[in-house]
Amino acid sequence: MNTRPEEQGNEAIESKDKLPPPISEADPGVPPPMLDTSFVKRQYLDIPYAHQSNSQKLDIFLPDEGEGPFPIIFVIHGGAWKICDKRDEQLMPMLKGIYRGYAVVSINYRLSHEAIFPAQIFDCKTALRFVKAHANEFRLDKNRVGLWGPSAGGHLAALLATSQGVTALEDFSTGNAQENTQVRAVVIWFGPTYNFLEMDPMLAESGAGPSDHSLPQSPESCLMGEQITLIPDLVWKASPSAYITANVPYFLIQHGRHDPVVPVQQSIKFAAALEEAAGKAKVHLDIFENHVMHADPYFETDENLEKVYAFLDKHLMS
Repeated sequence: MNTRPEEQGNEAIESKDKLPPPISEADPGVPPPMLDTSFVKRQYLDIPYAHQSNSQKLDIFLPDEGEGPFPIIFVIHGGAWKICDKRDEQLMPMLKGIYRGYAVVSINYRLSHEAIFPAQIFDCKTALRFVKAHANEFRLDKNRVGLWGPSAGGHLAALLATSQGVTALEDFSTGNAQENTQVRAVVIWFGPTYNFLEMDPMLAESGAGPSDHSLPQSPESCLMGEQITLIPDLVWKASPSAYITANVPYFLIQHGRHDPVVPVQQSIKFAAALEEAAGKAKVHLDIFENHVMHADPYFETDENLEKVYAFLDKHLMS
């Protein structure tokens, strides 16, 4: 399925009444420790961007000096859509942006045990509209926004970026409907960006990891509220690839060749679809060899972060 879904009302993909079963204690994945951000001189923590859930909060971190307005790195955390937090240790590579003249905005969103898709993308877009609406208060430049997300956060960042203007993925009842969700640049780390239903066949093909993404209790099935093999049309509507147009922002996509969790083919096929629609200039794909795994420390090395920030500087600092 390669067509862009029609831009229709929220009723087309609204969350189902039932929630997925509680996450089993046997589920893998332990949230990383919380990050001590006291070293940041100017920070605004736990700002509500909506009032449907206690999860709808964001943090803003500013450079130590300067009056701005500062370009924005908008961070969407990973964690299989079911764990982790906007201020845990996975934020550290993004938070280094304050030393390069960026404001860093990190958001929480409703996790899959609280609400199912499309609640997560509703929250991401609501948070971005809130930030743009209040940009002057926090010395932010709403016209220079870059997204950065790892894993599940990469999925949501990619979906936010490609689906600009798709009303079915907006909840305007949360306010600031006058603001758009346009961004200039997107950094995706090892995200499931093509199609959840292809993840198991891709892993089976490469032999990189277990093919368990289509099971009833997989992170993807919990996100969607039903086993994904039973709802292929809805699963496609959760795919960033479904909304690609020639007007997408610039993408930097990075993935480990031997990722045993999210198959590298997801990034390869997503990048190819972006290139076909928008041209080679819009997408840069890095495939890391040497057994770089999912959430591998290599992504956070000084060498790789220099590459990421060079990409952001090119698109956000002018």
